[in-house]
Amino acid sequence: MESLINNEDFLDSVLNLKKTHLNEGFKDRFNDGFISGKEEGREVGLKQKHGFEIGEELGFYHGFIDIWNPAIKIDPNFISSRVQKNIKQMEELICKYPILDPENVSIEEIMNGLSLKIRAISATMGLRLEHEGYPKASEIKEIEF
Repeated sequence: MESLINNEDFLDSVLNLKKTHLNEGFKDRFNDGFISGKEEGREVGLKQKHGFEIGEELGFYHGFIDIWNPAIKIDPNFISSRVQKNIKQMEELICKYPILDPENVSIEEIMNGLSLKIRAISATMGLRLEHEGYPKASEIKEIEF
């Protein structure tokens, strides 16, 4: 009878060994997946934050175009032809921006071009324009053209 009990214990331990290894393997893979998931989530979050900042900057540039174009239509001599050309080029760069392709290699070139255009326009018109996020009302000074 004792040998029968030992055989059952042995079979139980063999079955439990398989279950124990499955549980340990699951825990190991779960922990590995949790760590890699946190790293991947952090990476995605950083990309989204960067995407938001780029969108904010594009909106900043587009806002100036939305102001300057109607002013030019009302009075074409209001802004010099050189500045008008830069404004048109800014508008073209914004239209070229690949919104649906964040991995596109031309993004940096477009953003640099927009930054250079806004600096050229600002310098020519004697404006101090900078993009540092949302401007506060107390920081906005009267702008004369």
